[in-house]
Amino acid sequence: MLSASSSRSSERSALRVGGLTRFTTIDFPGQLAAVVFCQGCPWRCGYCHNPELLDARQPAALEWNAVLEFLRQRRGLLDGVVFSGGEPLAQSALPAALQQVRDMGFATALHTGGMYPERLAAALPLLDWVGLDVKAPWARLAALTGMPGSADKLRVALVRLLHSGVAHECRSSWHPGLYPLQELRALGVELQRLGLRHWVLQPCDDPRQPGSAAAARQALAGLTPGQEGWPMFQLRA
Repeated sequence: MLSASSSRSSERSALRVGGLTRFTTIDFPGQLAAVVFCQGCPWRCGYCHNPELLDARQPAALEWNAVLEFLRQRRGLLDGVVFSGGEPLAQSALPAALQQVRDMGFATALHTGGMYPERLAAALPLLDWVGLDVKAPWARLAALTGMPGSADKLRVALVRLLHSGVAHECRSSWHPGLYPLQELRALGVELQRLGLRHWVLQPCDDPRQPGSAAAARQALAGLTPGQEGWPMFQLRA
């Protein structure tokens, strides 16, 4: 039987959950999944759509044990579990959480910004799919994230992922106010030179700039891979 102090220590070491989506068909390709939103992120991207998850000091919105209980009830109904955020790799409890989910028979997926390449490398054997956000060209990334050295970390994370054999995609969210379309094209060329084969472009709905997503959709709508030097990509609405 656990002592009170052991129980408190276990609670502190558990994954801090900022939210839970109980069913999704779009966050884990080919899988019916739940999404666990992890609390905390060191980056401060101005267009972040989950700002309530940024502060790692915030108490959990849902206990990890409650998430596990929910998943036990969904065995045979869901295929997988996505760990998103925030930044899941910011939490040292993530590998243990991934292992628990896999032991229950679920496939596992991760959404990450690539800010912790060594932690990503350690987690890859526990993952079936990774969505890596490449938010901007290397030279612009630190200004976007508010964190010096962001580009170096992301580049290492990308190389680790590309050589892992784990299924993946890289996605870039863009609107014309972030940087020129020509720089987005150059980013795609560079990514595919590094070996990426699954690049997704998605219009960025920036709360600071009303109409940003519509402007991005209009700019991207007429593009096709191979046109004017564009590499292979998938356009996601």
